[in-house]
Amino acid sequence: MKEHPTKPGKRIDLLDIFRGFAILGIFVVNITIMNSTFLNQDEFAQQFTSNIDLFSVKILQLFFYTKFFPIFSLLFGLGISMQALKMYDDGKLTSVFFIRRMLILFAFGVCHILFLWSGDVLNLYAILGLFTTLMIKRSNTFIITLSIIFLVIPFYEEVLNYIFTLIDFQPSSFLANYTGASVNQIINNGTYIEGIKLRTLEYLTNIPMLFGFLAPIACSMFLLGLYLGKIKIYQTIDSLIEKIKIPMLFLALITNIYRVLFLFVLVKNEIFSSDVYRPIFIKLMVICDVAMGLFYLWLLGWLYYNRNWKKILSPLKYVGRMALTNYILQSFIGIILFTSLGFSLYETMSPSKTLVVAFLVFIFQVVLSKIWLTYFKFGPLEWLWRCLTYGELLPIKKSS
Repeated sequence: MKEHPTKPGKRIDLLDIFRGFAILGIFVVNITIMNSTFLNQDEFAQQFTSNIDLFSVKILQLFFYTKFFPIFSLLFGLGISMQALKMYDDGKLTSVFFIRRMLILFAFGVCHILFLWSGDVLNLYAILGLFTTLMIKRSNTFIITLSIIFLVIPFYEEVLNYIFTLIDFQPSSFLANYTGASVNQIINNGTYIEGIKLRTLEYLTNIPMLFGFLAPIACSMFLLGLYLGKIKIYQTIDSLIEKIKIPMLFLALITNIYRVLFLFVLVKNEIFSSDVYRPIFIKLMVICDVAMGLFYLWLLGWLYYNRNWKKILSPLKYVGRMALTNYILQSFIGIILFTSLGFSLYETMSPSKTLVVAFLVFIFQVVLSKIWLTYFKFGPLEWLWRCLTYGELLPIKKSS
């Protein structure tokens, strides 16, 4: 039986504001990698010693790194689960539908890697999206417990490396013949085909980080998103935000104390070099970063409902309503800025400049998204994903 698209329900502005905020934070982090890949990033960063650049690095460490990936994952998981739960309540949820939907998202991810940027997470999200829908019938207690387990248990990377050893898979070998200089040459002056090859090798090299470090965080957040969807958090979000005010402020205080100690004390201490303690310290830092990301969401919600910030925050919703399109658009802008297809600015921007450019690009995205949504119901990639999922050409223009 052919599925027919459900009519989009009334959008929840605050969730779209959250998504827009996540898109901003994701790009602030990603643009630093677009400017200098992991292969050469540490050496490249050492040349910037001005106060403004050192301050920018601290801003990134304290307020951006590992804060927005959990937010993006949580909201992506929540969005998928809200759709699945609605279909489940209507008796229309089928495994075939979501397998097809996630396979299309996976294909988007492959195209993203090959044609734009190697730092893709859509492949991972497609896999986790299927896993999330399989958990719908599980109890809320089981789901939230599993979410916590994925977040707090360390040593995932070590387990993954052990598996790679067993199957003789060596991700580090893919870029073994590349140097920082050769990567710079390809990105700044190479052909597009050379860029595709480099992006593929970069993705394969980063598999341990993607599936050993990021995947457990994303899985935890997807499950948390499912839990929040099942308890219909969006119906009582305003009252919940006020109820958890004191716990969230306390959580922010405690986790930030550890984060500051980690960044400025622990990493310089001899104990951090221990193979036994280092993974634990890092895992605690990740947990604190995730907590900080959740605090950001709470703070935005509190300002939105209690401090008359709706007008100030509302522009974020336009980007959030087109989150997939804007996520891919940022990679397109990145390839124009940094590669031979455009301005060849790879490894020319200081930390402070990349920070400023990220915010300027985001402002452009806010304006562009608002204009687009004036005339269309969905972002272009959201519409394409929807059409491919249902196997029919769906209307995109708003009725006049």
